[in-house]
Amino acid sequence: MKTILVATKKPFAPVAVEGIKKIAEEAGYNFKLLEKYETEDELKEAVKDANALIVRSDKIHAGIMEVAPNLEVIVRAGAGYDNIDLDAARERNIVVMNTPGQNANAVAELVIGMMIYYARNFFNGKPGTELMGKTLGLHAFGNVARNVARIAKGIGMKMYAYDPFLTDEQIKEGGAEPVHSVEELYSKSQYVSLHIPAIKETIKSINYDLLKLMPEGATLVNAARKEVIDEDGIVKMFEERPDFAYLSDIAPDNKDLIAERFEGRYYFTPKKMGAQTAEANINAGLAAARQIVEFFKTGEAKFKVN
Repeated sequence: MKTILVATKKPFAPVAVEGIKKIAEEAGYNFKLLEKYETEDELKEAVKDANALIVRSDKIHAGIMEVAPNLEVIVRAGAGYDNIDLDAARERNIVVMNTPGQNANAVAELVIGMMIYYARNFFNGKPGTELMGKTLGLHAFGNVARNVARIAKGIGMKMYAYDPFLTDEQIKEGGAEPVHSVEELYSKSQYVSLHIPAIKETIKSINYDLLKLMPEGATLVNAARKEVIDEDGIVKMFEERPDFAYLSDIAPDNKDLIAERFEGRYYFTPKKMGAQTAEANINAGLAAARQIVEFFKTGEAKFKVN
């Protein structure tokens, strides 16, 4: 009998765990749980007899896979999967999937929430500004960005989107006006929200030369990955553009420098909060379990990322 292991330092909600267990056992598989583990050795011990693995932000590298000879599939409960070594998985014929869309609304609400929080001066009693009538650029236009566009439309913002993998019609259907270069996107947008993955082509791609194109009142919002930011470029932008602000769900490595020198012009969540809602937690976990069952039953790997 195949074993499905849920291994999460940051646990799923209890109702999600129960749901995953029910899906696994009703399909005829063993369910195994490792939560709040503190060492890699604990993870290695737990994964030894697993055929499937469900994780959140847990780092799954070649050393983990080496001790799990029966591992067939890993599902990252969420959209981002840069915490999993895809090359190592491919070498071992392990399928890696994510659960796109399950956390999308939660992350989108956080993006808009950070924008409102900053625009209203952190609710400190001083007059702020409104988002209505402002321009918002969406850098990539996947599930999260589409939800951001949906909410921002209700606020009355003007949306632009750049995504080289989509047609103009697809972007328009999602509620944004297409642009055809990152330079055009940034030059038109008072707010830019990042929705790009951290891959070789995007790491440190959000740099000073790009940011300086933004109009007056430039605010960069990052609920993607900190690796896409050129942190030296961010500092230069802070120095040269007193109107620039940076809001992020992933604190940069130079956060102490920014806090010391640019008070009132940034906001970083205490820890990554994008998917931290009860609804997203449950949805992603259950989706991961269903994908594993379908993979075992039929070989379906719709959301394979490697």
